[in-house]
Amino acid sequence: MKSMSRIVYHLARLALALVFIYAGAVKTQDVVTFAGHVAAYQILPYAMNYLVASTLPYVEFLAGILLLLNARVRPALMVIGGMTLVFMVALTSVLLRDLGIDCGCFDPGGGENVTAGAALLRDVGLMGLVVLTWWLRTAGHAGCGTRNEKSQNGPES
Repeated sequence: MKSMSRIVYHLARLALALVFIYAGAVKTQDVVTFAGHVAAYQILPYAMNYLVASTLPYVEFLAGILLLLNARVRPALMVIGGMTLVFMVALTSVLLRDLGIDCGCFDPGGGENVTAGAALLRDVGLMGLVVLTWWLRTAGHAGCGTRNEKSQNGPES
């Protein structure tokens, strides 16, 4: 059972890593278009749209790289979980205000045309992966052990 948990942990971690590396990389290709997508949500002041559009992709990319490298996993999961929660709130706002916009999540060029409802469902799935990865990492099923297990077993060789 522990080996199956380890496999699930690594698959979930790698899936999140690849999703956020891809999302960040795609958005850095055309920051101005991505800023237009951010502005379409009608949540932030005009100048903040460009700030978000110019920083968010790099945060996504870096958090994904940390997960890919299996380094600083919990901080990366906190960042990804926090961003995903913010995305979910923004998408819920879009749905409640009946704005017919493309989410701009993975294709800032606009060819994808993903509805807010579909993006929200995808984000719920991503949040599930974040929670699962966090739980497996914290419970020691990831094969890396918790701090308490390591300190009780003595120094590692």
